[in-house]
Amino acid sequence: MSTSRKPGKITNYNFPKRGRARLQCTNIVEGHSKAVLALHATDDYLFTASKDRTVVVWDLRGMRESQVFGNFPNSVVAVKYDPQNNLLFSVSSCYIKVWDIRSSKAIRTLNSQGNSTSWSSQSTNFESTNLTINAIALSENSLYTAVCDRVRVWDLRKFSVVGKLLGGHQAAIMCLAVSPTDTGEDVVVTGSKDHYIKIFNVGAEPGLVVTPATLEPPHYDGIQCLALRGETLFSGSRDYVIKKWNLDSHELVTSVNAAHRDWVTDLCCSQ
Repeated sequence: MSTSRKPGKITNYNFPKRGRARLQCTNIVEGHSKAVLALHATDDYLFTASKDRTVVVWDLRGMRESQVFGNFPNSVVAVKYDPQNNLLFSVSSCYIKVWDIRSSKAIRTLNSQGNSTSWSSQSTNFESTNLTINAIALSENSLYTAVCDRVRVWDLRKFSVVGKLLGGHQAAIMCLAVSPTDTGEDVVVTGSKDHYIKIFNVGAEPGLVVTPATLEPPHYDGIQCLALRGETLFSGSRDYVIKKWNLDSHELVTSVNAAHRDWVTDLCCSQ
């Protein structure tokens, strides 16, 4: 844990009246010394990952900073929380640190080559030969990690790689979305710099999984983010476009051109 910083704070924000605006800022969270790169939230916690090489856990019930995790090799670019096992997954460079938030300790280190080690002081000797992890996604006992143009499937009960998704992307996979099905499979969606989106059906024993579908038409630039809700998928791209897809039919429902005046870097669907 990091101790060389002032505790962060959550403060109330008294916003000016703006008619019937549907979104109003109610609180401001302050504590990082550099830009925040990723967020993950539950009813009880907010997790923030930053260029300052820390992850901060915020208690949304008590409205205060709860924990700080540090000792990362570089900026922390992704963070996910598994409430079932109280595990926090944080990505920096070619490593994923797995934290038990009950003890505030790192319990495992996973790397982009598919290796897993228990946490020790030697884990801070990061190697520069591994490839950067671009994205992660969780689904019950599975962790999906995107490295270059492929995705590894990890069994979180063993912290070991049990499969790979081979989708034929021609460039790096930059984002992932996962949704469990009633049949026990995971629907895994990948978005790449090659402008394409691919869909995988991953069973209990994945092994090598080849994509059954590619969504057409592609974006005009690299895909930066995906949001999946039921059979509806949203994709955002460097081409400033947001697309809505039907995963049952694999068809494009609608496309919002010039949704922003710059890259669409993240999307989120309400539950």
